[in-house]
Amino acid sequence: MAVKIIADSASDVPQSTAEKWGITVIPLKVRFGDNEYQDGKTLSNVEFYERLIETDIVPKTSQIPPAEYIDEFEKAVNEGDEVVCLVISSEVSGCFQSATIAAGDFDDKIHIIDTKQFCISYYVLVEYAVRLRDEGKSADEIVAALEEAKTRVKVLSVFDTLEYLKAGGRLSSTAAFVGNVLSIKPVVTITDGIVEVIGKARGSKNGNNILNQTIEKLGGIDFSMPICFGYTGLSDDMLQKYIKDGKNIYEGKIDSLNIVSVGATIGTYAGPGAIAVAFFLNK
Repeated sequence: MAVKIIADSASDVPQSTAEKWGITVIPLKVRFGDNEYQDGKTLSNVEFYERLIETDIVPKTSQIPPAEYIDEFEKAVNEGDEVVCLVISSEVSGCFQSATIAAGDFDDKIHIIDTKQFCISYYVLVEYAVRLRDEGKSADEIVAALEEAKTRVKVLSVFDTLEYLKAGGRLSSTAAFVGNVLSIKPVVTITDGIVEVIGKARGSKNGNNILNQTIEKLGGIDFSMPICFGYTGLSDDMLQKYIKDGKNIYEGKIDSLNIVSVGATIGTYAGPGAIAVAFFLNK
């Protein structure tokens, strides 16, 4: 019996990568006004950021309904597979509830994992699941390994602007105005499934320094596990600058840089120009 890995588009795993890995990524819905799109399918990240920048419409994302999970679960089970389904943090989305409802019709063949993550920290958990599957691990073994690994996964990010946090109702207009005037860039992570601000940087270079200092304080990166770099917007220039600034951390430790474009789930609130790194902490 083979293992089928299923995730959702909040993982920022592109459809092209999903095909290469042999997994399924179910798209969340993205709505601009009256127009609804499938995240990463009928609306690319480039198109999303063009619309975000060029219009005054605040986009909204919505969860995947149980019926869409049922469709994917049926395909896998009918092919004789067990399913390991990784889901965006239940603290910020109803996808976990939808997947759990859908799994009820399939006895014990569907395993649902609340990653407590989204964006590229979710991505590295999916990549780890694929690695375990390719090593021949059973569904139960993959689930046990992921439940341990998700306690060690970390994402650190610097936002370039506070405007989109304000537009999305996550920050007051006064705080956003003061922050932008002072060129304050929030440094954020995900703690217990939700976004947490862990620092405020004056300028991008200071933001990069805070990221690297935080990595050191946390005990460093487990380079035997997946690592991923992400950026929002239409250019990865700011991310490339961060990687250059952090060469003492990464140089000689990884064979190649895994860089992905961050999609609508975080891009709606981060806006363009944000950067992030996701990794597993040393044991």
